[in-house]
Amino acid sequence: MYLKLIFFLCVNVILVFGHKGNRNIVFPDSFKFGAATSSYQIEGAWNVSGKSESVWDYYAHTFPEWIKDGSNGDIACDSYNQIDVDIANLKLLNVNFYRFSLNWPRILPSARISDLNPDGLRYYNELINKLIDNGIEPMITLYHWELPQSIQDLGGWSNRLVVDYFVHFARVAFEEFGDRVKTWITINEPFSICSMSYEEQFLAPFIHSEGVGTYQCGHNLLLAHAAAYHLYQDEFRARQGGEVGFTMENPWHVPLDPNNPDDIIAAERATNFHFDWFANPIYSKDGDYPPSMRTRIDNYSSLQGYAHSRLPTFTPEEVDYIRGTADFLGLNHYTSHLSTLSENQTPDDNPSYDNDLGVVLTADPAWNQTARDTFTVYPHGLRLLLNYIKETYDNPKVYITENGYAGFQNETLNDQERIWYYQGYLTSVLEAIEIDECNVQSYTAWSFMDNYEWSDGYTLRFGMFYVDFEDPKRKRTPKDSAYVYQNIINRRYL
Repeated sequence: MYLKLIFFLCVNVILVFGHKGNRNIVFPDSFKFGAATSSYQIEGAWNVSGKSESVWDYYAHTFPEWIKDGSNGDIACDSYNQIDVDIANLKLLNVNFYRFSLNWPRILPSARISDLNPDGLRYYNELINKLIDNGIEPMITLYHWELPQSIQDLGGWSNRLVVDYFVHFARVAFEEFGDRVKTWITINEPFSICSMSYEEQFLAPFIHSEGVGTYQCGHNLLLAHAAAYHLYQDEFRARQGGEVGFTMENPWHVPLDPNNPDDIIAAERATNFHFDWFANPIYSKDGDYPPSMRTRIDNYSSLQGYAHSRLPTFTPEEVDYIRGTADFLGLNHYTSHLSTLSENQTPDDNPSYDNDLGVVLTADPAWNQTARDTFTVYPHGLRLLLNYIKETYDNPKVYITENGYAGFQNETLNDQERIWYYQGYLTSVLEAIEIDECNVQSYTAWSFMDNYEWSDGYTLRFGMFYVDFEDPKRKRTPKDSAYVYQNIINRRYL
């Protein structure tokens, strides 16, 4: 007890006397703080009360060897049965909002649009109502990787029909919850959905379609997002008064040698192929895919003998339909990479995203490592990325929808590295707002609690609350970072 008291006295000294001299710089009164999770990662109850299989249910059960520890999300954090516990913990953090996602097959169990599961509606209505009763705004992500397996059986995101299915799902969500939910994210992390599912086989549905399915997936995701946005704009905005955005993930890409023109080209190309792939069609003045991406993949496809480019083409009408379809830009950011051109700058016989990109991404050995190999700590990268968004896309309203630290499975309640991570990255956010005048409106810590981390299973911990996965009740205990985040929210400075 005394050690705990000493720890928090030290934390308060750090907060009061400032972090990198920012004692007198405070977050604007309108700035909001939140915490985030996603449905498959926390809910459990995978087959109860009419819910059908998602792609994650199917693949984690059928191919457990593809998951690092052979686990699944059947129970996860058991949040389906612990709404009150979770809300009490959110209250402890004193967050302004809670970002969570809808489990698509819990609401619509099959590809038949006539299906509607009453228990799914009950569960989310209860969660939404209790959040609001406790002064916490719900922020809903429609799609955080929970595709019904019945739709995947039809081709999933590589089949253009998925756009119609997604729009119907969005309509149900807007109709059932939109009277109380005012912030919507259509799709979370399109790059991960496509590149890590169709290219790297790291996420469900683990499809081998390198350099082809990857881009078709992204094409349909953009059309699905735009269709859901127009649906809200045309039929729901006037009476519900909410906003709809799109969340993209992006590391900041740093030239390996800032004085080397080739490394500068590599960093720019990496940003074009990762972030701008999805940002440019929505947020740029001209719309469509980034010109550098269009030219390179068109050229490679021709040299590889394809009759058409492997990067699909939007019609002029579709370019107009997609452009401007967001009220805010959702940003997930965890890390940065050093970038240099790969030795091979010619098309391979077997196409792939990596060959199209032609960039080698590494980490600076000076950056601190996290438990996830690809996530290193470089807080200044977030400030640079926010400035890139400001300059490239005319300073749109930005919601940081995920930012967090990957801890090891044996992490304890004393998660000092996560505390340093949050303080460093929030300092960069504050500098971007107050010094650079970036239009950043909110920050969301990932994650609210330890959860199922996709193909890493339970081998990583991202949470501010420690979850005991050996306990049948999945006991949650606040880590030290939870109290530090609470202090930051209460004081509004670092």
